[in-house]
Amino acid sequence: MSGDPISRETAGDTRSATSSAAPMRTFVRLLIGLAIAVPLMGGLLLAGAWGRELWLSGRPAPSGAQDTSPALIARGAYLARVANCAGCHSPRGGAPLAGGLPLGTPFGTLFSSNLTPDPGTGLGRWSADDFWRAMHHGRSRDGRLLYPAFPYTSYTAMTREDADAIFAWLRQQPAVTRTTPPHQLGWPYRWQSALAVWRLMYFTPGDAPSHDEPGVDRGATQGAASLTSLARGRYLVQAVGHCAECHAPRNRLGALRDAAGLRGGWVGVQGWVAPSLADPHAAGVQDWSEAEVRSWLRTGWSPKGAALGPMADVVAESLQHLTDDDAQAMAVYLRGLPREGPAAVEFKPASSGQMELGRQVYAKHCADCHGDQGQGRQIAGEPAYPPLAGNRTVTLEAPQNVLQMLADGGYAPTTPGHPRPYGMPPLRQALTAAEMAAVATVIRQSWGNQASAVTEQEVLRLK
Repeated sequence: MSGDPISRETAGDTRSATSSAAPMRTFVRLLIGLAIAVPLMGGLLLAGAWGRELWLSGRPAPSGAQDTSPALIARGAYLARVANCAGCHSPRGGAPLAGGLPLGTPFGTLFSSNLTPDPGTGLGRWSADDFWRAMHHGRSRDGRLLYPAFPYTSYTAMTREDADAIFAWLRQQPAVTRTTPPHQLGWPYRWQSALAVWRLMYFTPGDAPSHDEPGVDRGATQGAASLTSLARGRYLVQAVGHCAECHAPRNRLGALRDAAGLRGGWVGVQGWVAPSLADPHAAGVQDWSEAEVRSWLRTGWSPKGAALGPMADVVAESLQHLTDDDAQAMAVYLRGLPREGPAAVEFKPASSGQMELGRQVYAKHCADCHGDQGQGRQIAGEPAYPPLAGNRTVTLEAPQNVLQMLADGGYAPTTPGHPRPYGMPPLRQALTAAEMAAVATVIRQSWGNQASAVTEQEVLRLK
């Protein structure tokens, strides 16, 4: 009976059970759909990635140089220096270009390959076409995909003629038998399929750069000669010198973001910052003269700043060998980068106690060389120790470079234009974390410098 309370209760329980079961059925259907869709989408992504790799592997290489003349080999030697091939491919204390140098990354450790003409462990069985494909497509002679720690994402813009010249020079080097250790990468980065997907998302092979550079300020580059320098400078900075590999930001998967902007990035896991070349308050040279930029590139030294840390190695091993014309071309290009102001960040003042501690440390360890007022010091009329007042390295938003110098010391590069650089002693063992943070804070907040205070935690995070 409809009026029966037991019947009404039973009907209500049935409706309640039905209504509660509906969301559960929907949830189960969703799980089943995801279980089908995710593998399907993954399979399609892998098929697309490997299909693209198959297409790339089948593309014919452009015709290259057929000679191995002394002029071509000399050109290759120069380009290899500008590209700093030995910097990554020469093990510490080992034979030049024999590979095996460990390259730390957030994804594991990679080991550079042997570039000598040894037939078993080096490039002895490679052809010029094989070498061009490695530079242009990031693919080894055996078809293996190369990890972008080898900067083919930049070298892909190198001309075939320049790749051939470098290969011709490498073929003339002494052969060294040295097997490259296997890479030590975590899951899933060790898989070639994961690398193929990464390349599908982030790597586009390109040809030599155009002589048109959108976004570059050409106000100071009027005339055919200046425009030729601009094109050459762009090519040297972006392709041969691969400056973006350090001076451009990366995403979480290690892909370059806005490589042409050169807005700064982290130097691997070394703990250094490569400052923005677009910001005159960081490392931009838009306000420098061309002569000042040329000199800095080849000496690593200027009253406005010195090359330190990884950049000192780049100047010593690569940039000091630039020809006059190429140094001029790079100066034209770098001065023409679009100007970018510093990002707005919250200023964090130091406590009075931290400032007092920092002044005591500075007076004991720093003032003799850098001056009571951070004015720097000359020896025999020549600049010896750079000023800290107004020093752009000191006032970078991130304090890592200052902390690295305080902890481990270092030297500016030794070059013909600056043959006797004075060094910075390491203070890691002499100072506590609190003292190091305090003295870094003092030089960042004295003599007109305005940068945030440094914490002990930032010191403790140093490599």
